[in-house]
Parts: sequence; C-alpha cells; structure tokens
Amino acid sequence: MEPPTPNTNHHLANPDPGHLSRRKFLTRSLMAGAGLALLPDRLLRAAEIAPEGRKLKVALIGIGNRGNQLLKAFRDTGLVEFVAFCDVDLLGEHTAESRELFPNVPGFQDFRELFAKMGDRFEAVIISTPDHSHFAITMHAMAQGKHVYVEKPLAHTFQEVELLMARAARSGVVTQMGNQGHSGNNYHQFKAWQEAGIIADVTRIDMFMNSPRRWHGWQADGFDSGYPVPATLDWDTWHANTPVHPFSPRLHPENWRSWFAYGNGAFGDWGPHILDTAHRFLALGLPRVIEAVKRDGPNDYIFPQATTIRFDFAARPGMPPVEVFWYDGVDNRPPLPPEMTGKSEFKQKNGKFIYSQKLTFLGGTHSDTLRIVPEEKMREMAPQLPRIKGGFSDHFENFVFACLGREEAKSPFAISGPLTQVFLLGVIAQRLGGRLEFDPVAQRFTNSDQANALLTMGPPRAGWEQFYAG
Repeated sequence: MEPPTPNTNHHLANPDPGHLSRRKFLTRSLMAGAGLALLPDRLLRAAEIAPEGRKLKVALIGIGNRGNQLLKAFRDTGLVEFVAFCDVDLLGEHTAESRELFPNVPGFQDFRELFAKMGDRFEAVIISTPDHSHFAITMHAMAQGKHVYVEKPLAHTFQEVELLMARAARSGVVTQMGNQGHSGNNYHQFKAWQEAGIIADVTRIDMFMNSPRRWHGWQADGFDSGYPVPATLDWDTWHANTPVHPFSPRLHPENWRSWFAYGNGAFGDWGPHILDTAHRFLALGLPRVIEAVKRDGPNDYIFPQATTIRFDFAARPGMPPVEVFWYDGVDNRPPLPPEMTGKSEFKQKNGKFIYSQKLTFLGGTHSDTLRIVPEEKMREMAPQLPRIKGGFSDHFENFVFACLGREEAKSPFAISGPLTQVFLLGVIAQRLGGRLEFDPVAQRFTNSDQANALLTMGPPRAGWEQFYAG
C-alpha cells in the first residue's frame, strides 16, 4: 500500500506529559571538577521568573530527529506552548514521535505556508532543518518579527551568516544559536577562570573530533540517483534556495551533513560545541590564515575521511596571537601535552587542549568543564579556583526568558555568527586544500579566487532570491 499523501492541514500529536506533578521533574546535578554548585530545578525556576500562565507561543520547523529532541527540551521547560509544526517530510517515520506527542498541533510542509496561515498566532520559531535551509527560514522569520532559535551552524555560507547578523541587528528580535553548552557549566567556568587570571595568555588550542562520521568509508563521484522520492516528502522544498539534486537515502534523512552542497561536516556539527567559549572570551574573531595541513580522501562532493586544519588568529588587545588546530577522523589524533605524555592511554574522542604560557587545560564538548593538566596541578590550584554558584538557566530556558524580556540570550547571532564563520572558512580549506590567506576586514581571501567564490556558493535558485535582499 502506498504511503499517505502529505496533508498540509494534518494535525499532529500529544499525550501531553506537561500535567505531571512538578515533583517528578525535580533534579539536581553535581558539576564535578569545577566547584559548581547544585542547579535548582528548571520548573521551579520557571515559576519564579515567568508569570504564572504566561507561555511563549512557538512554532517548530523541522520536527524529526534533532527537531524531536528540541521539542522535548523546550516542552520540559514548562515555558512554551507549541502552536504549529512544519516539516517537509511531515508524515515520515522520523517525524512520527513528534506528531504523536502533540496530535492537536497543526502541521505544514512548507514554512512559507506556515507563516501565511499561522503567523499571527506565535511569537518565536525554533528551526531544526538541514544546514542549507537554515538561512531562508530564519530570514523570513525575522522579517515577520519572530524571535528565532536556530540549530548550529547558523547557515551554510559565510555570506548567509553576514546577512543573518545584519537582519537580526535591524529587526531587534531575540536570536539564539543552538550551541547548548554556551549557557552551561563550561561557559560560566571559562568566564570566571579568565576573570580570575587562571586562563590567560593562551597561544594555542587543539580541537579534536575523533568519533566516526556518517560519510566515513563512503565513495562519491557525483550525487546518487535512481531512488524514488518518498510519497510523504516535498523534495523540492527540502532543497530551499539550493539547486535540486536527485533524492537519495544518503541525503535524507540526516545524511545530508556528509555533503558539501548541504552540510558542514564535523566542523558545523561539533565545532560550535568545542570552540565556542574560547572563541568568545578570547575574542578570537576571524582568522587570517586557514591551512589544510592534512586531508585524507579529499572529494569534490563529500567531506574528507580525516582532516587537520590550522587557523591563525591575530593578537588582540592584551592577548597574544593564537594558533588553533582542528583534527577530525577516527585515527587523526592531536598530540598530547607534555604534561600528559606517558602517564596513561588517552581515550577521549572529542574535546580540546588549551595551551597558555603557564597552564595547560583539557576540555570536552558542550557543557563539559575544563581541567588543568596534570591532575596534580589541578589539585594544587584547587584552593584558588573560583567557585561557580550556579542558578543559571540552561540554553532553552535562556532563549525563552530572553523572548519574555527576563534575560539576554547567551548565543545571539552577533556572537554565534562569527563563530559559525570560522568553521565555514575551515570547510572551504577542507574542500580546496592548501594555505588560504583571509582579510577579516574586507572579508575576502587575498590569494584564491576559487575560495572567494565559495563564500557565497553561487546565486539562489529561482523563486528564492528575495531572501538574499537583506
């Protein structure tokens, strides 16, 4: 039997657990290794900060996979009311759980129809679609005066990020990128340790992402073809402003991140969770040099099997130049700091080493806190390390509170935009190889016309030009 034809008026899903007793949501988290105090329960805090009964009215665009995770995370704040859902594969298997959770929320396949029919009923939009479609949806939302939460990375090209930052500054809406650790323990620890002079004079950062990726082991000499488009999927709208290629299960769902045309590989997926606090508090800005030191299995269509990319950031007031290395690929490991050599086998797959003139730090991803290495040094310095009192909102609450005028967003486009651009420049080096010299003021490469062409990825396809008008 053929799958049902998508219905843009289909109503989605919900045995709503929101009526469970607050006591069942009480949680406490002990933040090990950083002197972090216990966090208060998010729902108790919500009741204290937000007026009783006042919930942010939200539309969720992209309800499968990561979108389903965001749905649950925002639902669990107790601070939002879902007004509408949108997904190009509205009746697909990967969107079923979201529909079942909220069966009475109306759903749409095209975000433009969502805004046209429901735009007066919601205040904010959560966007969890593939990287290549973030831009058009976000621009449209801000033009409609909606607050926007966008999964990382913000957009697919350097130029798109520039346009998003400019539109956000003009619109005055609340913006937040979904690098969740930027409201978490590492954010507050890094800030406090820098203010106390513990983190100072950083000269090098080694980022590493050594977990397997979807494209590892793949071969591609073009886009796949010969697969029928699922009956539930609007394949044309899935492409948004990009050229349409044949459907393939190596594109949808989720595998799009493997392809230069649609995703940003491990850089876009994990980079914002690893470098974000260092980029912000060390005021790194944009790099002057991006060099592909290593590329295993370079390909014109999919990401390499492993890469080492070097970024050179200039000196800032009171801070020295910083050399940043990125390592991805299962066996492409960064060198261990001298303080750790020979002590034990290092098994951590994802994270960072931060080298300052006096201390070396080991960190993880997302909210993971830093450790001073070796452990003996951490214990020796423990009495002088700042203690973080806690009580801060998480990334989801922070966005909602910002929309309600109670807090400032932790990762607005003005901050998350340049961070995204760092990794988009890295992707260009992954594609082309070699050493690229970049002028952060002119925002152009000075030694490669081919690299400059990739800053924009070409003109949008017909019917999508208006989103690039700014």
